[in-house]
Amino acid sequence: MTDRGRKPFLYVVVCAAGIAGDVTTLIAAAQERQWDVGVIATPRGLTFIDTEEITARTGYPIRSAWRSPGDPRPLPPPDAIAVAPATFNTINKWAAGISDTLAVGILCEAYGMGVPTAVLPCLNAAQAAHPAYRRSLDRLREMNVLIGTRTPHQPGSPDVAASFDWEEALTLLTPEPPARP
Repeated sequence: MTDRGRKPFLYVVVCAAGIAGDVTTLIAAAQERQWDVGVIATPRGLTFIDTEEITARTGYPIRSAWRSPGDPRPLPPPDAIAVAPATFNTINKWAAGISDTLAVGILCEAYGMGVPTAVLPCLNAAQAAHPAYRRSLDRLREMNVLIGTRTPHQPGSPDVAASFDWEEALTLLTPEPPARP
């Protein structure tokens, strides 16, 4: 999975959800589990996070826009990807193959490259009721994307951050080995 002597590299894709500012919880947990981490943000997601703190913590620039031809790749290739928080918009575009942002483009390409990917949806129950969302989750499952178990919150719910389990992405990507009998 990784070159000898190199830690596995995790891309964390961050979308524009109110809890996105807490993504450092996931970054710190991944680093504690010996992952190197790079962050890719949707264009709107970029406005929800502390870019200076994340850059200092990861040692890598946050990517949000396409690079120009010939520009160096600022991040190594991913060994796995965690999409957290994942919004209604990003989930539906990803499942439909609409690659209009760097973040969704990376997710679409990851499928073809066989990169293990986990997604932690963060949306409200009214959005989740839309039939496109259910079809998108089904499509992502067909693509072997690992989907978090969090139930959508009620619109306007103030306790979204308290119930969001950032580390579930890591658990999905690196499950504990089965216990020996």
